[in-house]
Amino acid sequence: MTTKQLCLLGLLFFLISYLFFSKVLPDFQIPIDFAHWFNLIGAYFLLSFNDVFPKNKLNFVASFVTTLGVIAHIGLCTIDFIMWSFGNNEAAKEALSNQISNTPSILYPFVIIGPSLLFIGLAIHALNFFKTNTISATMVIVGAVSIGFSFFILKNGIYMLLSCVVFVVGLGLLLYRTEIERGVAKQKEFTEL
Repeated sequence: MTTKQLCLLGLLFFLISYLFFSKVLPDFQIPIDFAHWFNLIGAYFLLSFNDVFPKNKLNFVASFVTTLGVIAHIGLCTIDFIMWSFGNNEAAKEALSNQISNTPSILYPFVIIGPSLLFIGLAIHALNFFKTNTISATMVIVGAVSIGFSFFILKNGIYMLLSCVVFVVGLGLLLYRTEIERGVAKQKEFTEL
């Protein structure tokens, strides 16, 4: 598979996980926690964006932040897998939740701040294209902010899904920007004939 195909696979898996999180897809949690597996695999493949965009100082920062975000996603999914393993035992889930809330060295890097770094890192990558692909870059940046806002403030799954769609489509457009630009140029050539 090419790097671009790995990026696309990451976007697809990530979007599917948000379909589960927003409850648009049925809650398939048996025999495994599909939502978090799709999220985990998607986040891992999103690392490929570090290799596909032009190399410069901004890319270096974006790659570092994106990598930290993926590591945090792995930690968050691990916590959620453990939570899922308790099944209907609400007392055990509450105890784990309280333990995590009372442990800042887990809460901040793996629940509150860390996972957001994935979105921030990819939004920083998008800044490279703000002058040349303004709409796509804006979609990524606005989508990243909206995902966090919908999760932490609104706690609204549908808004979170819509934000994820904007984020994913923006990244997809940036990923295939040269192919899209060539297609537009060919279409202009054709219409001028």
